[in-house]
Amino acid sequence: MTGRPNPEIAGSTEHSRERHSPVTARSVASVPVVDSRDLFNGKQEVGIIHEGALYRLKITRQGKLILNK
Repeated sequence: MTGRPNPEIAGSTEHSRERHSPVTARSVASVPVVDSRDLFNGKQEVGIIHEGALYRLKITRQGKLILNK
């Protein structure tokens, strides 16, 4: 891993898709991929239970994702 952001993945948020290349199957072949539009289904926040704890994944006003416990 080089520590540099992958430009194909960096543009994968809904608000910035038009400015960046889309994520390709080749760029994330070893990782399951879920489109954020499918995950959020029109909402701004979803809950994720991990090892018994509830986490909240939110879309910010800037269109970025933030995960809170």
